[in-house]
Amino acid sequence: MQTSFTLAQLADPDTAASEQILRTCVHCGFCTATCPTYVLLGDELDSPRGRIYLIKDMLENDRPASAEVAKHVDRCLSCLSCMTTCPSGVNYMHLVDHARKKVRETHRRPPLEQLVRQALAVMLPDPGRFRLALRAAGLARPFKALMPKRYRPMLDLAPARLPAYQPLQGPLTFPAEGARKARVALLAGCAQQVLAPQINQATVRLLTRAGVEVVVAGGTGCCGALVHHMGDEAAARKAARANVAAWRGLMADDGGLDAVVINASGCGTMVKDYGFLLRNEPGNAEVAADISARAKDISELLSELGLPDQTRETGQRVAYHAACSLQHGQKVTAEPKALLRSCGFEVLEVPEGHLCCGSAGTYNILQPEIAGRLLKRKLANIARQAPQAIATGNIGCMTQLASGTETPVVHTVELLDWATGGPKPVGLQ
Repeated sequence: MQTSFTLAQLADPDTAASEQILRTCVHCGFCTATCPTYVLLGDELDSPRGRIYLIKDMLENDRPASAEVAKHVDRCLSCLSCMTTCPSGVNYMHLVDHARKKVRETHRRPPLEQLVRQALAVMLPDPGRFRLALRAAGLARPFKALMPKRYRPMLDLAPARLPAYQPLQGPLTFPAEGARKARVALLAGCAQQVLAPQINQATVRLLTRAGVEVVVAGGTGCCGALVHHMGDEAAARKAARANVAAWRGLMADDGGLDAVVINASGCGTMVKDYGFLLRNEPGNAEVAADISARAKDISELLSELGLPDQTRETGQRVAYHAACSLQHGQKVTAEPKALLRSCGFEVLEVPEGHLCCGSAGTYNILQPEIAGRLLKRKLANIARQAPQAIATGNIGCMTQLASGTETPVVHTVELLDWATGGPKPVGLQ
């Protein structure tokens, strides 16, 4: 795609990066076939190609984001299915992230929408605040009819009961059982610690049984993805810097650090991009790139090291839902299914598995109508397989799927932990 940026515009690192991305696009349209919003709405401007044209026009002309640009950029799930499909290697992720930053800085949103976005940015990355918000949502549920219709799904997503609050707050070290094969840092996360603390617990049990020393570094917190996808790059960088500083200390320890392990794939995609996010910060760029190279989804690490011996007969029919951030963002596709099969589970392939479930961070709150349609489509495809459980590797997907089905939804690592000596997953009890 031909561009016409001025030298002054290209002096901005973000614009220079976006210009290179735009020039890579040959506007072939292959991306439209796998874009969830285009599949649902049939609007060219709600396809990656259409959004690329809108973003190009906005950036080249250095104009504020119009209401039309904001609408269509907001409708993008950042599922990155288009990046899997694209034959030209267009890095749509970095382009739409730049567009979101521009929209946030130059577009004036309605006051209520802006208030909701600010509230999400304050609450979700902080486990304590998020837990209080969920309790408030439970109290507000009987008065849902009084809320604006657009924001009622927020209450539907909130669980009726919360598990006991058991956050993993560093510094913590969990020694390996037997001979140590590796030493890893675990990103404990934010929302996941409130909604499903059993995921971290299963991860620690499984890794230590596999001979891995697990460390939770003091000072780590939210990965930054939630605010980054709302266009707040400054807040995302702040979160990334805090994590980089904490893990830098672990890498300097005598034990070193073999990997940074993430069990929420949305966070994993973000951490693997720290090298790009902090590329222009001399004090952080090199370490951030090193951490991105060491970052692994839990399924990647387990595939490399091997699972502990299986101690329990399984055999359940499990529908594997491939989280977009894992299959498209990280290109991790075969490992989770292979691990489940190795433990005796019957893994069922979900039709249209490349399409998003509609969770996408805060998308199911900010775009509930589209998210609801995607959820209905996803659950219909899953139901055709008649599974006994649904497994996935991302807490957002778990919450979204569980809001519309009675079939138990569990994290992949919970099933692997159970098969190799851990307790039965909470969702299956």
